[in-house]
Amino acid sequence: MADYHHGELAVQHRAGLRDPAAGSLRAIRDAVPDAAALFLARQPMIVIGAADASGRLWSTLLTGAPGLLAVPDPRTLTIAARPAADDPLGAVLRESGTRVGMIAIEPATRRRIRLNGVARPEGDGVRIALDQVIGNCPKYLQKREYALLPPDRGGRRTAVRRGEALTTVQQLTLATADSFFIATASPDGDADASHRGGNPGFLQVLSPTRLRWPDYAGNAMFLTLGNLELSPGAGLLVPDWETGDLLQLSGAAHTVWDGAEAAAVPGAQRLVEFRVEAVQETQDAVRLRWSDPDFSRFNPPVAQG
Repeated sequence: MADYHHGELAVQHRAGLRDPAAGSLRAIRDAVPDAAALFLARQPMIVIGAADASGRLWSTLLTGAPGLLAVPDPRTLTIAARPAADDPLGAVLRESGTRVGMIAIEPATRRRIRLNGVARPEGDGVRIALDQVIGNCPKYLQKREYALLPPDRGGRRTAVRRGEALTTVQQLTLATADSFFIATASPDGDADASHRGGNPGFLQVLSPTRLRWPDYAGNAMFLTLGNLELSPGAGLLVPDWETGDLLQLSGAAHTVWDGAEAAAVPGAQRLVEFRVEAVQETQDAVRLRWSDPDFSRFNPPVAQG
């Protein structure tokens, strides 16, 4: 039976949500249910989080026509794609034994599922032996429809920019984002990937190397904050839904428990601060393009000024 590690338990206790978290354990499985397998088979993308060869955490996005993801048996996921060689996770996903955390979302229906396991290369793709399959609620997901461009019109990776701090344009991208993904890992290296969403402005840029966002009410599991309690490494992925650009950040994060600070941010139960240590921006990285968002009714307002 699934159980929480001591970082997750510590955060649940501090938040006063140990009993609801215990009830949420039933959402963690070790196999893919039939309905989830059908869901995965129609998805054109999946987010993967993992550590690179130096131990730095990153998130990346793999895309393709439906059929990209398959479940040949309930404890296995195959992905018919791998990151490009210049992606921060390009090298480790060409090796066997990489611990990965994944999340597949369907913005059109606001459904999502998280999957964690051990990856190995298979042909031109990846095969993952699953050890966790986690259902998630639809809160804070913006509704969007997608179009998949042909290979000669999208996903050509026209430019890659790397740095150790955010440019002015990158800061604007983050300050107007309504969604991002975050990879974390336990001290044992078990990776996890999760989604964060809200109205534009919910992700605050405090400086070229410092971000902050509210932690809204969720399922009380605290899988992300539990990992951060023990291991601060994190990798953020911010997709540009209109252009197919990807902004990938790696650094360290921690939870801010100060009640007065959280009270100043609408809807925040607590805050998370992230220190940027490495940045990669790739233009036209993926072939997906998405419609304008229909914002989730659960999104709290964003404080002005």
